[in-house]
Amino acid sequence: MPTRTARTAWDGGLQDGTGQVELSSSKVGTFDVSFPRRAADDAGGYTSPEELVAAAHSACFAMQLSANVAEEGGTPVSLEVTADVSLGPDSANGGFKLTGITLTVKGEVDGLDAAGFQRAAEAAKAGCPISKALTGVDITLDASLVD
Repeated sequence: MPTRTARTAWDGGLQDGTGQVELSSSKVGTFDVSFPRRAADDAGGYTSPEELVAAAHSACFAMQLSANVAEEGGTPVSLEVTADVSLGPDSANGGFKLTGITLTVKGEVDGLDAAGFQRAAEAAKAGCPISKALTGVDITLDASLVD
């Protein structure tokens, strides 16, 4: 399997500096980052490590779930996955940490009932490589089928 690369160029200090994250392997984009925007309610056109983790986790989970649905005997038609990644203070070690991730998935699946879909979703939550990398973070799951 290939190695994927992203690069960040940062200028200045934490509070007054800014940077750009480049998705180097795919070359699909370069995105601005800023600590004050990272901690603000309104990101104002800047991304953050947490948003990038959310993007990675939602994509990884969707891929794993599509495989797990098939293993359960179903056919995935469509999956809509949202990952909400929270940042908060790290009282034990100082600084900040990821305090939780909520995965929400609504699926249209042929050949599986709600219980089968839930089994596939729980297995995807445990089995996707990004979930495995984030074992130190509390990950919750809300999975439902679309009528």
